[in-house]
Amino acid sequence: MKVFIAGATGQTGCRIVQELVRRDIPVKALVRNLEKAREILPPEAELVMGDVLYPSSFYTAIGDSTVVICATGARPNFDFTGPYKVDYLGTKNLVDVAKHKGIEHFVLVSSLCVSRFFHPLNLFWLVLFWKKQAEKYIEKSGLNYTIVRPGGLNNDENQFPIVMEPADRLFDGSISRTKVAQVSVEAIFQPAACNKIVEIVTQVEAPEKSLAKLFISVS
Repeated sequence: MKVFIAGATGQTGCRIVQELVRRDIPVKALVRNLEKAREILPPEAELVMGDVLYPSSFYTAIGDSTVVICATGARPNFDFTGPYKVDYLGTKNLVDVAKHKGIEHFVLVSSLCVSRFFHPLNLFWLVLFWKKQAEKYIEKSGLNYTIVRPGGLNNDENQFPIVMEPADRLFDGSISRTKVAQVSVEAIFQPAACNKIVEIVTQVEAPEKSLAKLFISVS
């Protein structure tokens, strides 16, 4: 197994890289800024220059990878095309290349509430809308996929149990980026995670369950 990850220098992406390295899984990290990447990513990660908006820049770089994890996301700014380009078009490009390369599993880190058009986050240039369009493209691609929809992201390393539900069941709640990374990486090992959308948050009083059991519980 070798994992190719886009969005590796983001706050969630870098934790996914760390989780892969912790499990001794070879990882290629697609980055736009090598200097920044070297500062925040573990030395075990192989860094490759490229941009999800330009498929030719990473087509060869994927090489012999067997899994793609997409943890990209448009940053808030004044470019109203950002969510369309990064959250939809960039993901679409990754999916297209993954199909050509025969990738075995595609994992997308999306967001809770993508199905709610009238959500406050869509005031940020329809970011949830475009994430949803990316999800639809993956579902129709023919690739084996897992779409992970986390709640509000934070850096709180609490040990609260994870709650996992099928699509459009959870509409509030939060979760640490570290736990999102753990779920995203575990998805590539669990047959029950294949071709599913899973929504995740943490809750203080939720029962503690293994990730394997959580994936099985989602139908």
